[in-house]
Amino acid sequence: MNSLFHKAIADLEFTTVCEQIALLCHTEKGRDLVKDLPIYFSESEVFQALSYSSEYLSSFDNENRIPNHGFEPINEELSLLRIENTAIEPEGFQRIAQVCELFEAHHKFFKKFNDYYPTLSTRLDALVYQPEIKKQIALVIDRFGVIKSNASPVLIDLRRSINEVRSKINQSFGAALNQYTKLDYLDEIRESVIENQRVLAVKSMYRRKVKGSLLGNSKTGSIVYILPESTQKYSRDLADLVYEETQEIRRILVELTNFIRPSKRDIELYVDYLVHTDVIAAKAKYGQKIGGIMPTLNNGRRLFLKDAYHPLLLLQNKKENRLTKPQTIELHPENRIIVISGPNAGGKSITLKTVGLLQLMLQAGVLIPVHRASTVCLFENFLTDIGDNQSIENHLSTYSYRLKNMRQFLHKCDDTTLFLIDEFGTGSDPELGGALAEVFLEEFYERLAYGVITTHYSNLKLLANELAHATNANMLFDNSSLEPTYQLVLGEAGSSFTFEVAEKNGIPYRFLNRAKKKIEGGKVRFDQTIAKLQKERSKMTKTESVLEEQSKRAKSEAEKLEKLNEKLDDKLKNYQQLYDYHQRMIQLGQKLDELSERYFVDQKKRNLIGSLIHLVETENSKRKKKNVETVKNERKSKQAQESELKDDLKTLPVTKNAVVKKKVKAKPDISSFKVGDKVRLEDSKSTGTIDTIEKEIATVNYGMFTTKVHLSKLEKH
Repeated sequence: MNSLFHKAIADLEFTTVCEQIALLCHTEKGRDLVKDLPIYFSESEVFQALSYSSEYLSSFDNENRIPNHGFEPINEELSLLRIENTAIEPEGFQRIAQVCELFEAHHKFFKKFNDYYPTLSTRLDALVYQPEIKKQIALVIDRFGVIKSNASPVLIDLRRSINEVRSKINQSFGAALNQYTKLDYLDEIRESVIENQRVLAVKSMYRRKVKGSLLGNSKTGSIVYILPESTQKYSRDLADLVYEETQEIRRILVELTNFIRPSKRDIELYVDYLVHTDVIAAKAKYGQKIGGIMPTLNNGRRLFLKDAYHPLLLLQNKKENRLTKPQTIELHPENRIIVISGPNAGGKSITLKTVGLLQLMLQAGVLIPVHRASTVCLFENFLTDIGDNQSIENHLSTYSYRLKNMRQFLHKCDDTTLFLIDEFGTGSDPELGGALAEVFLEEFYERLAYGVITTHYSNLKLLANELAHATNANMLFDNSSLEPTYQLVLGEAGSSFTFEVAEKNGIPYRFLNRAKKKIEGGKVRFDQTIAKLQKERSKMTKTESVLEEQSKRAKSEAEKLEKLNEKLDDKLKNYQQLYDYHQRMIQLGQKLDELSERYFVDQKKRNLIGSLIHLVETENSKRKKKNVETVKNERKSKQAQESELKDDLKTLPVTKNAVVKKKVKAKPDISSFKVGDKVRLEDSKSTGTIDTIEKEIATVNYGMFTTKVHLSKLEKH
């Protein structure tokens, strides 16, 4: 990376983001890598890095959590594997086994859940798991880091002998302890431990009467510590056996080290995989903290950041329970450069830094806090000039330093460049500095570079308005309080509100008027016009907000009415079905009444029973396609509908003026009905045929039964 790129990383505080991500790492190597995150410039690399972070982030919200990846460093062990005939300590083998175990868990996991994590799974495609490493270590070393006795036949024999000798030492020492206790040669403490050996605590006056080796005495000299003679021989044997055990363990460790030495490269790859997993996991955790997502990548040279947050500001405000306002900004071939103007402390610099920092994060594979509708392109050059760049060590003024930067910018600037310049043109005479800044801006424009600049210079605002593929923007201010709203508005320049802010801060009018007289009237009018436009914009924004709120309320009410309409429509349909059902029951009742009347006249039971059976069979023929359970459910449904109808009728307002509205249909002329007409009862769906008409009473034939109805109750089908 060139010096300008390093300067951009520093200016945009990308290193601070890296430091925050590093705190989320589990491994030291992971932290070191994150502190110097690489910036990618190819679409495939950026897409892959972002996909890693995005897929890992998704694991936080499902049951298939990615296995742990934290491990203790094995740098020393890997160094020993490079040197022949060296031995790794048991604790080192435990750490190597841990690395192998973690890698094995990841290998199995991503093989099983490849569909969930397609990009992360590809990281294991070129890696082969060697189960023999962990298996061989487990045969030699137990989970406590102790060499197993069955690691070799020699070690089994040695440890058996050691245990036997220790038993004899304890027996002989116990006998001597009892003997000299009875003779009252021992102090109250009776025994102690010196050089990892049990010794007798003998009163100094009896030291010559106790046979053995003198190993020390107390500070006062009243006690001497003696190893009993009967125990000495066994102690020498134990020392010899322990030495042989140490040599055998050394031989076993050398042998085990030699066994896994050919797998050194595999172990290094496992470590590398786990370290990079640690980096990906830290990026995902950081993305979760800032609400980061993976936006769409495009190759159409379009940078559209919707509802974008500056991550450092967002986290700081969260800590202080303060609101952070997002910004929406767009650069594309038809609008490559944005000139942001407006008063200080309005958020211009934060907006500029947000664009640059999010772009660097994105190209480093870090998820960014933007809306999912955002889309981004990639840049190869990042040129920044932000903040007070006075160079004390080089004795350069701010303006000289900036001119030096501009010279470097002119060497590097092209159509793959994103330039970000804060307070463009300041540091020199406004007229001369502004003119030079105008020339620089024209040059950047001609080279098809993309950029965002902030300025107070009117000539740069005018230039942005004249250039076809550049635009002005301003940070919105409240027109009454002159407080910033931190909202970016594209399409118009911003006023510095110089005199308005001065007036608000108590500067007397006479000073303001004198100041206005000292500058050109055109400039004052220009700034006042911009200020007026911004105030109008503020009013329009508030009006728009009110209208939007009213629109939302109206939409909500419309949705409620729509739902009520649907509910009423459903009720009407149910009532119509219930009405048809009741009409059918009336017709059946009329049929039964006719049968009853006929029986009353002729007293013929057989005819009555036959007619009744025929009537029942006719009705049941309609139910043949339904099972018993369906019929029962329909009956229950009708009963429920009747109950609901009664409840609804109870809730109707009962007043003398109450009117139930319904559709009014034109009554047909009863004289127009004739035999053979197809008719139906009012509000009924059942159709019948008129058989006879006598004195305005029609006999209507429904096929299975007939009924007599007044003509006024009928309507033609």
